[in-house]
Amino acid sequence: MSALQHHSNWIDGAYQTATEKTITLINPATESEIATIDSTPLETVKSIITSSLENFSSGIWSKADASTRFGVLSKAATLLRSRLPEFIDLETQQTGRPIREMRAQLSRVPEWLEYFASLARTHEGRVTPFKGTVVNTLTRLPLGVVVQITPWNHPLLIATKKIAAALAAGNSVIVKPSESAPLSVLKLGQLFQEAGLPDGTLQIVSGYGRETGKFLCESPLIAKIDLTGGLATYAAIAPTASKNLIPITAELGGKAPICIFPSMAVEKGVRAALFASFIASGQTCVTGSRLLIHSDIYDEFVELLVRRTRDLRVGAPTDDRTQIGAVISCASVERCARFVSQAVAEGGKILCGGEPTDVNGKGFFFQPTLVESKAGSNLACNEVFGPVIALIRCESEDEIVKVANATSFALGASVWTNDFSQAHRVAEKIDAGIVWINGHHLNDPSSPWGGFKESGMGKENGIGAYESYTKVKSTIINYGQEPSWFDDEVENARYG
Repeated sequence: MSALQHHSNWIDGAYQTATEKTITLINPATESEIATIDSTPLETVKSIITSSLENFSSGIWSKADASTRFGVLSKAATLLRSRLPEFIDLETQQTGRPIREMRAQLSRVPEWLEYFASLARTHEGRVTPFKGTVVNTLTRLPLGVVVQITPWNHPLLIATKKIAAALAAGNSVIVKPSESAPLSVLKLGQLFQEAGLPDGTLQIVSGYGRETGKFLCESPLIAKIDLTGGLATYAAIAPTASKNLIPITAELGGKAPICIFPSMAVEKGVRAALFASFIASGQTCVTGSRLLIHSDIYDEFVELLVRRTRDLRVGAPTDDRTQIGAVISCASVERCARFVSQAVAEGGKILCGGEPTDVNGKGFFFQPTLVESKAGSNLACNEVFGPVIALIRCESEDEIVKVANATSFALGASVWTNDFSQAHRVAEKIDAGIVWINGHHLNDPSSPWGGFKESGMGKENGIGAYESYTKVKSTIINYGQEPSWFDDEVENARYG
């Protein structure tokens, strides 16, 4: 048997020699070993931070013209678009997601590079309405060395979102991809180099989150942390970041309600629920993991939903016919099973699924599962991150809103109704950072993405994300007011 291919860190414009200690990656759909990556020693991580700081201080990117940043990011988008098949194959291997999902998702990733390239070229400073013969200009400057901790469920998409915004603003970037699915992110290093990004401006370092990621986030030399992960990860890094006065953007999870009202045709509502709930085998932060169904259509809706869920094709991710792929690990299968078991213990009723499964005797798969639940149950309130969905009967619009808001998460929600007034009324009352009306999983580089409560803080996407990677300098220019503080006439004196 041939040795596994090793994918090294991308540091200072080159792939490095493999570290002594490595991490083996597993294809979750086949349980086969697919590659190894570096488990980077902390001394090496420390030198990477220092090198990145030198890169930033040199001004080679931090002081580059906006037109230069625009050109590099635009070329990176063109290169990525031309090489999508390579990235799609890697994403399918390392995540176990169906290849048709990855084609659809990754085809849009270059848009983030193009959007933030345009912001770099067109975003302008401001002049404030300062009183008197004074001009006050506001200039946005890059922060410095920023650390990005990215997840395994959307490796390339989420990394590119963060990288594009940070580079557009002129920062030097260190990315630590998930040790479970880092291959597509590691591949970005050479692509950005070809696009003209100066060496050392983008560093991609592998390792375990509890070691490499934690060490990066604890460095006093970094200027910002951008994390997509769990609440426990945030809790582990936040105290030190606070002590070092380092801002954090954090996307930490969700428990998205899908609110189905009687005016929505049942067939359309069922299709909506399937899409919201089972894309990526339920492994997204906005998975429609709670279906809040009005009692007027509940029985008809559930009957069709159960039938359609049983018909979903669980299979090999490389098969174009597959609709449901693997979950990321054996631990994820076990987590799904625990949620189902506890739901039943709390009086929940399994309507379909509920068991681990496999493809040709291999892989980490879990059946698409529907469980009739109560609003306050563990399954209805906590994040599974798998294809296990709670169905909750609600008697009224007010009850749907109440149940929708009755968790500690507040990332995404969707409202399905053909009543225009109801759509806006309910959307206004739902406490979530993203509310879709008659849609779900809709995403765009221009649209802010982030939640409230335990779902995190700050936003990806949009002008706000770009600005979060900058600091504002206020320059105050007196062009007509004479200094007069200790003179006889002080009526025009100004002070802070």
